[in-house]
Amino acid sequence: AARMFLRLLSDIHWRAAHPRWRRMTSSQRSTSTTAEPHPVSLPAQAQVVICGGGITGTSVAYHLSKMGWKDIVLLEQGRLAAGTTRFCAGIVSTARPVSIELKMAHYSNKLYQQLQQETGVQTGYMKTGSISLAQTQDRLISLKRIASSLNVMGIPCEIISPKKVLQLHPLINIHDLVGAMYVPEDALVSSANVSLALATAASRNGVQIHERTCVSHVTIQKGRVTGVETDRGRIQCEYFVNCAGQWAYELGHSGEEPVHIPLHACEHFYLLTHPLKEPLSSSLPTIVDPDGRIYIRNWQGGILSGGFEKNPKPLFTEGRNQLEIQNLQEDWDHFGPLLGALLRRMPGLEALQIMQLVNCPESFTPDMRCIMGESPTARGYFVLAGMNSAGISYGGGAGKYLAEWIVNGYPSENVWPLDLKRFGTLQSSRTFLRHRVMEVMPLMCDLKVPRWDFQTGRQLRTSPLYDRLDAQGARWMEKHGFERVKYFVPPGNDLLDLDHSKTFYKPDWFDIVGSEVKCCKEAVCVIDMSSFTKFEISSTGDQALESLQYLFSNDLDVPVGHVVHTGMLNEKGGYENDCSIARLSKRSFFMISPTDQQVHCWAWLKNRLPDDSNLVMEDVTWKYTALNLIGPRAVDVLSELSYAPMTAEHFPSLFCKEMSVGYANGIRVMSITHTGEPGFVLYIPIEYALHVYNEVMNMGQKYGIRNAGYYALRSLRIEKFFAFWGQDLDAFTTPMECGREFQVKLDKGMQFLGQEALWEQKQNGVYKRFTMFILEDHDTDMDLWPWWGEPIFRNGRYVGKTTSSAYSYTLERHVCLGFVHHFDEKTGEELVVTTDFINQGEYEIDIAGQRFQAKAKLYPFSSLFTQRRRKDEVELSGYQRE
Repeated sequence: AARMFLRLLSDIHWRAAHPRWRRMTSSQRSTSTTAEPHPVSLPAQAQVVICGGGITGTSVAYHLSKMGWKDIVLLEQGRLAAGTTRFCAGIVSTARPVSIELKMAHYSNKLYQQLQQETGVQTGYMKTGSISLAQTQDRLISLKRIASSLNVMGIPCEIISPKKVLQLHPLINIHDLVGAMYVPEDALVSSANVSLALATAASRNGVQIHERTCVSHVTIQKGRVTGVETDRGRIQCEYFVNCAGQWAYELGHSGEEPVHIPLHACEHFYLLTHPLKEPLSSSLPTIVDPDGRIYIRNWQGGILSGGFEKNPKPLFTEGRNQLEIQNLQEDWDHFGPLLGALLRRMPGLEALQIMQLVNCPESFTPDMRCIMGESPTARGYFVLAGMNSAGISYGGGAGKYLAEWIVNGYPSENVWPLDLKRFGTLQSSRTFLRHRVMEVMPLMCDLKVPRWDFQTGRQLRTSPLYDRLDAQGARWMEKHGFERVKYFVPPGNDLLDLDHSKTFYKPDWFDIVGSEVKCCKEAVCVIDMSSFTKFEISSTGDQALESLQYLFSNDLDVPVGHVVHTGMLNEKGGYENDCSIARLSKRSFFMISPTDQQVHCWAWLKNRLPDDSNLVMEDVTWKYTALNLIGPRAVDVLSELSYAPMTAEHFPSLFCKEMSVGYANGIRVMSITHTGEPGFVLYIPIEYALHVYNEVMNMGQKYGIRNAGYYALRSLRIEKFFAFWGQDLDAFTTPMECGREFQVKLDKGMQFLGQEALWEQKQNGVYKRFTMFILEDHDTDMDLWPWWGEPIFRNGRYVGKTTSSAYSYTLERHVCLGFVHHFDEKTGEELVVTTDFINQGEYEIDIAGQRFQAKAKLYPFSSLFTQRRRKDEVELSGYQRE
């Protein structure tokens, strides 16, 4: 390998004097009228203006025109497909771990397959298949998990042996492989030509396309898009779509009212070679070697090979105005490790002649998922950008979902994992983005086991108790930029092992979390839950109550001091938010929502609350530290600290009252714990946080108090069959489908959002049911663990996926939560899911290709939670509703 490496380097020098990148670009430019050769005047107004003529912009234009919208203008500052799309490797891969990304890639593949016939533009589509290699057993497990998801979606996929890899691709060295995943329908395309084909079809459907037109900024008035300013004049519009790729960040910040789009560019390298002496077959499958950090595809009889190095090079941190992306400077020293990996994987390339080392910018996001959706601050401002080097795989599907979002007000699938509103302004710091993408790019290939955490951009949002908890052994994870405790490492444990525990099996923190759960059930634990989103909504009259009654499904006209669990539903009855609301006074309400709801919930309410100066909504998340006291002795601790009786007779469930705790006044105490266990949540003004925490811990010593983290909370809530938004609940899940009818008051005396959809479900039934599964033949110590996203089988047929899971230390078994569908065996049509359908089936959970028997129930059982029992004493048929 070293000899070949030196030989390759000696073959490089001629390229400096004879750059040949232009020859690599598409040999065919469309001769259609997709873009005028000379500028013509821009229209004075349009319904939609799209900025960006790459794969995402042309896909959005194509799908909008397919949905019947014609008054659309697409603006490109240079030439169509001359940005990142031009440099794309052209690999269409459906092997994605996130469900919505898998669906986008699958749709893209099908779209590109028929695009040439539809438009007459050569797209270079070639179904070659792909092989993802595994050098370790953990990597193979991760591939098996992906394969399970692909198979239940009807995408052909199989786990194959190293020998089979060699049969499919004879040049591959298989000596270090333990297995691989083969996806025969993956494909290759010419990315630039796909964009041109999409633009051609859009143009024929009436979309106007203008090249050489720069957008300077978007005008926004009263929180809504009104127009676009360009170097060729102004266009008035209702909707603007930012598909500007790596320039999306700068464009978002160009106006007086910035739209934050957190992405950052890195240099991305790949190698092009001349044809081999025996040119590679165009049908050879693409090779993805994540452990080697490289991908390899055939290219005109030679190869195209790139990768994601461990030490990426961010660029354009200071911003850069560049009409078209040019090939950046070659850096062979930097590419060296990837070249070495290529030679190890294909050692027969001794006669390899290099054509060029391509260095092009790719934009990455803080969490490795693309960004789409409407701005939380500007109505009508949509974004589709940050494709994380998968633009061609996602482009077709992402454009479809965004077009649906613009036309219908919502997409046809749950795209929350990609929604722009999952980020706040804090993720738009250029320093944060620069540091985070240096971690993100290597993670494209790194093995991501369950519950891994980003290491950069941390300690950004912290509770006032952070240092105190950290000193007591807290181990941290991050949610929406907020540091939250996973668990506490007891003194004397091997901290290094726990910090680096990476496994699909039983984790090293198992016993630690178990002891925290035990304490929650038998004594009292404290969990810092300050990250939860907190809003106060008040009015001078009845405006607050009337508005909230319309926006929430439960009845909020309750006596002062009462707490209501309720959903914030959309028109289809789906959960936009799941929250608790306390009535502080007749005209004031305190709302608690999940951590990642801070931006989304604020935008949803702002856009629907009446524009009334007498109605005020304030985000008070930062004002309060929240301490969750869980366990039967919580009542004793609070009683002694407040000198007030806290028993159920004096402080009933779902009650809220301002109290003094220790020396601190104005503590909002609520009798909820979000786990189903007894206890209270204390909302403490931040200046009192340390004092109250110290008082609670000191007083609780005699009751066996200890700190606990979110892993314990997760175990508790899952064994109690509690659904959480963002994990189990989403905009496509209604209260009727997840057993929360009791949180809906269909007859509360006034109409509310989503009411008609819920009435229809109440009368006609539901097409999926939230179900609890207890694994029966699963060995916790030896078998792979379920985490989330595992396929559910009923009587051998696929019926749904798990949405969350945890080990129940009470049952001493794994508990999975998920939705069961009823598909007609002949037609595949979705049918109503009845209680009998759930109860009469035999169930299995597929964990990385291995199926485990499971018992399904629609309700939790309360008797098991009064005392700990051993597995052989548990009668699983003895469930009863709490």
